[in-house]
Amino acid sequence: MDDPVLLTGAGGRVGQAILNGIGDAHEWRLLDREPLSSDRLPAGVDEDDVIVADVTDDEEMAEAMAGVGAVVHLAGDPRPEAPWNSVLENNIDGTQTVFETAVEAGVEKVAFASSNHAVSAYETDARTPEMYRTDDDYRLDGTELPRPGNLYGVSKAAGETLGRYYHDAEDLSVVCVRIGNLTEGHPPRNYERGQAMWLSYRDCAHLFDRCIRADYDYEIVYGISDNERKYYAIDRAKEVLGYDPQDDSAAYTLGGDPIEES
Repeated sequence: MDDPVLLTGAGGRVGQAILNGIGDAHEWRLLDREPLSSDRLPAGVDEDDVIVADVTDDEEMAEAMAGVGAVVHLAGDPRPEAPWNSVLENNIDGTQTVFETAVEAGVEKVAFASSNHAVSAYETDARTPEMYRTDDDYRLDGTELPRPGNLYGVSKAAGETLGRYYHDAEDLSVVCVRIGNLTEGHPPRNYERGQAMWLSYRDCAHLFDRCIRADYDYEIVYGISDNERKYYAIDRAKEVLGYDPQDDSAAYTLGGDPIEES
């Protein structure tokens, strides 16, 4: 894509995983509520490419969207325990502002960072912990209805629905990525659920690169690595986006140490 890519929430963990992995692959416009230190900027990006703004501000977002070809929308309150007033303002109102200003600016596509919390209530007592293991064939594939386990998950489900509306009403290309458990270097330690939904930094960057480059209408996909133990299907991400994950939590012990090949 020749036009700049707007990355909201660029200073957060997901944003930094993306920039560290594909920082040289696109022309970036970075947005965050706080100034970004130089060590958080990829090569070729300087202070002129950084916008300090709030995604709930219509005017600031309209300015940020000018001339943009795609948006990766990560900004919001990321706390699973976040209270309603915060998720309403930052995650729901903010996401609606992003979609609305993207349409007004003629942006082609938006990749929305949804979350595993939008469907976490599928993990019932009757299904766990067996569903986290390799011999269980239960899968969520993105066609199921949201089933959030907290108000943060509710806000992410609302963002997915907003994306559906703006695609249908305004012909905006939207992909919603239900991100799993993102950790750098190794899967979550001693956490079976986290290993089943692990997303490595390398695969995270590659997945969002495909969200920027691929052609799609409206999609919900799961953002995890190609783990041997998984209860999220990644077939749709592979088919529609060309996602080709390289990592697998099975290459590590439950304690997070690499398993040496014999």
